[in-house]
Amino acid sequence: MATSSAFNAGGTRPSIVSIPNVVWYRRKKIRVIAKGLLVYLLLIPGAILLTLPFLWMLSTALKIPKQVFAYPPILIPNPVRWQNFIEGWTKFAPFNLYLRNSLIITVGNIIGNLISCSLAAYGFARLRARGKELWFLFVLGTMMIPMWVTLIPQYVLFSNLHWTNTFAPLMVPAWFGWPFFIFLLRQFFMTIPRDLDDAARIDGCSSFGILGRILLPLTKPALATVAVLGFIGNWNNFMAPLIYLRDQDKWTLALGLQRFQGIQGNVQYHYMMAVAVLTVLPIIIMFFFAQQYFVRGIVMSGIKG
Repeated sequence: MATSSAFNAGGTRPSIVSIPNVVWYRRKKIRVIAKGLLVYLLLIPGAILLTLPFLWMLSTALKIPKQVFAYPPILIPNPVRWQNFIEGWTKFAPFNLYLRNSLIITVGNIIGNLISCSLAAYGFARLRARGKELWFLFVLGTMMIPMWVTLIPQYVLFSNLHWTNTFAPLMVPAWFGWPFFIFLLRQFFMTIPRDLDDAARIDGCSSFGILGRILLPLTKPALATVAVLGFIGNWNNFMAPLIYLRDQDKWTLALGLQRFQGIQGNVQYHYMMAVAVLTVLPIIIMFFFAQQYFVRGIVMSGIKG
């Protein structure tokens, strides 16, 4: 490498920067920029493609009736009719009641998943027990069973317990753990050094103390991931409320939105899309505020197996 190693006439040492080093640095910088541009060129069209249905739904929600099926399609409504949201939410069905039911079921499931899955994941990740790995494989194996296989046995069980037409079949199973969430939290727990557990036990901390005071505060990204996925899964759940809930005053938003056409007879799609936008909005808001923890939780959970 063509560098100067001698001192100059003035006795000072020259800067050791060679032309090949500068060229290498510039080429590396160009490669990084080109790689970033390539990633964005691939992601932007995909993001636009995935966003189009929501943008079309929002556009339809702001239109007057004659613009909904106009040809050529009208992308930007004129005039913009914001009252569609209020009229669609209040005129055709008790969506405030559906919203309350959805919140009760969703929040109950999130709390149940966080508590039960944290306890199970802590046992699989930290406690010593004979056959622990085999039992963990059984838990993972239940993820491969299609829900249609257990649908009828579950209904028979809940019917014998007289839980049909109540919120119990939609909330109680979450308090017994969910295999994917157990796996997610277990993997995250295993990335935390065991030295913290040993130090806590020396100070007299119990197993529940270690979980509550040390592990859970360090597992916020994974817990946020469980909360976001649990919220989305229960908020959008349609099949279970359709099976177990008969009375209209117990319907959820997903069920009420699906019955929007039956309630009206002749569907007014601008109202239907307005209600759909309001139904999806909580998911978008929650993911927007929790995306940092969500992405970190997914990444960190796959570091150690």
